[in-house]
Amino acid sequence: MRITALAGGVGGARFLRGLLAHLRADEDPARRDARVTVISNTADDITLHGLRVSPDLDSVMYTLGGGIDEGRGWGRSEETSGVADELAAYGQSPTWFTLGDKDLATHVVRSRLLAEGRTLSEATAVLCERWRPGVRLLPMTDDVVETHVDLAPVDPAAHHGEAGGRRVHFQEWWVRLHAAVPALAIEPVGAAQARPAPGVLEALREADVVLLPPSNPVVSIGTILSVPGVREVLLARSAPVVGVSPVIAGAPVRGMADACLSAIGVPTTAAAVAGLYEGLLDGWLVAEGDDVPARPGLTVRSRPLLMSDAPATAALAGAALDLALDLVRKDRAA
Repeated sequence: MRITALAGGVGGARFLRGLLAHLRADEDPARRDARVTVISNTADDITLHGLRVSPDLDSVMYTLGGGIDEGRGWGRSEETSGVADELAAYGQSPTWFTLGDKDLATHVVRSRLLAEGRTLSEATAVLCERWRPGVRLLPMTDDVVETHVDLAPVDPAAHHGEAGGRRVHFQEWWVRLHAAVPALAIEPVGAAQARPAPGVLEALREADVVLLPPSNPVVSIGTILSVPGVREVLLARSAPVVGVSPVIAGAPVRGMADACLSAIGVPTTAAAVAGLYEGLLDGWLVAEGDDVPARPGLTVRSRPLLMSDAPATAALAGAALDLALDLVRKDRAA
């Protein structure tokens, strides 16, 4: 069985770890031997201190490879910040995005490989030789795509001196401002001209199941879908696409996805997020109590969505896979 997942950072990485745990424990050899390909968002990428940083790729790689900081869900475990402290002492900005000492090695290797003319796909493969995440990890594109945010003008007195009214990199809005300044627009700059990375379209075409983990629908899954060819292949595919809602009772499961949804005029509801994937979704897992109106071709199931521990996460991933395989059987029986 071939499974392809589109994933962002923390939520996507944890869901994927649950998926691998579920597959390893499955008694069905077809599931246990499933091949998983992960297409990761790269529009969060940013250049800091001359180094190219790929937060979502790294979160998936570290989480599945056993090196993640479990408390934060990003960065390396047992991390220190000596280099970042020294950079700040030299007055080198930005200081709001801390690169840990061990994490820096990843960015140095990636940046060196890119400077030598290697693609991001090739650099990612080299990094994965160490971490062995148990999946084929692909960037959505080898081209440079960066999400930028247009900030609304605000009263500086109410926003710690931030006046807004300017365009910033998504990371500054997310990390430094904690998405507290409203966004007027969110744009994955360069996406319209980008090409899918090698293997991306093939992984979607050849998949038996496509999964959309509970990643941010705007700046994670949404940016992957914005790469030309990705949405088109999904619209034409025969494999079922099953997604997991990142929203419970009108609030994001994790992070500040509601701020992103507000910026594009979409309510923070499971039904509204499903609407962003209109025409793509065959199955949608939502929290118990969340109402999603029936629509042709969409099967909705309620399940506990909180990935509170390893068993709960594996159960959620298993429920998504079960729904996908039920849809396969239904389609064959039709």
